[in-house]
Amino acid sequence: MSFIVNLFVSALVVFGLANILPGVSVSGFGSAILVAVVIGFLNAFIRPILGFLSIPITILTLGLFSFVITAVIILLASAIMGDSFHVDGFWYALLFGVALGIVNSLVGGLLSD
Repeated sequence: MSFIVNLFVSALVVFGLANILPGVSVSGFGSAILVAVVIGFLNAFIRPILGFLSIPITILTLGLFSFVITAVIILLASAIMGDSFHVDGFWYALLFGVALGIVNSLVGGLLSD
């Protein structure tokens, strides 16, 4: 049940951020749900690989390179989703990823037991 609630909250956040940020677009709430699922899978499978491969540069930048990895994950999700989810460029992906992470953390903290 917790997974479904987290997925729904993430989809609401994706849909809301796509309506707020000018460089991000999503075609509807159904697409926002799919975007949340795709980002979740990419974070579960691709992010650890990218994190491991980028350990030296992450240490060199004192962890700031993890923001670049976040933007890459968002751009990959945009490429996978095609026309239903589109991000204009790296900076919009970075802003979207950081905002998505912050809002998901806040909402997740409020919904946790």
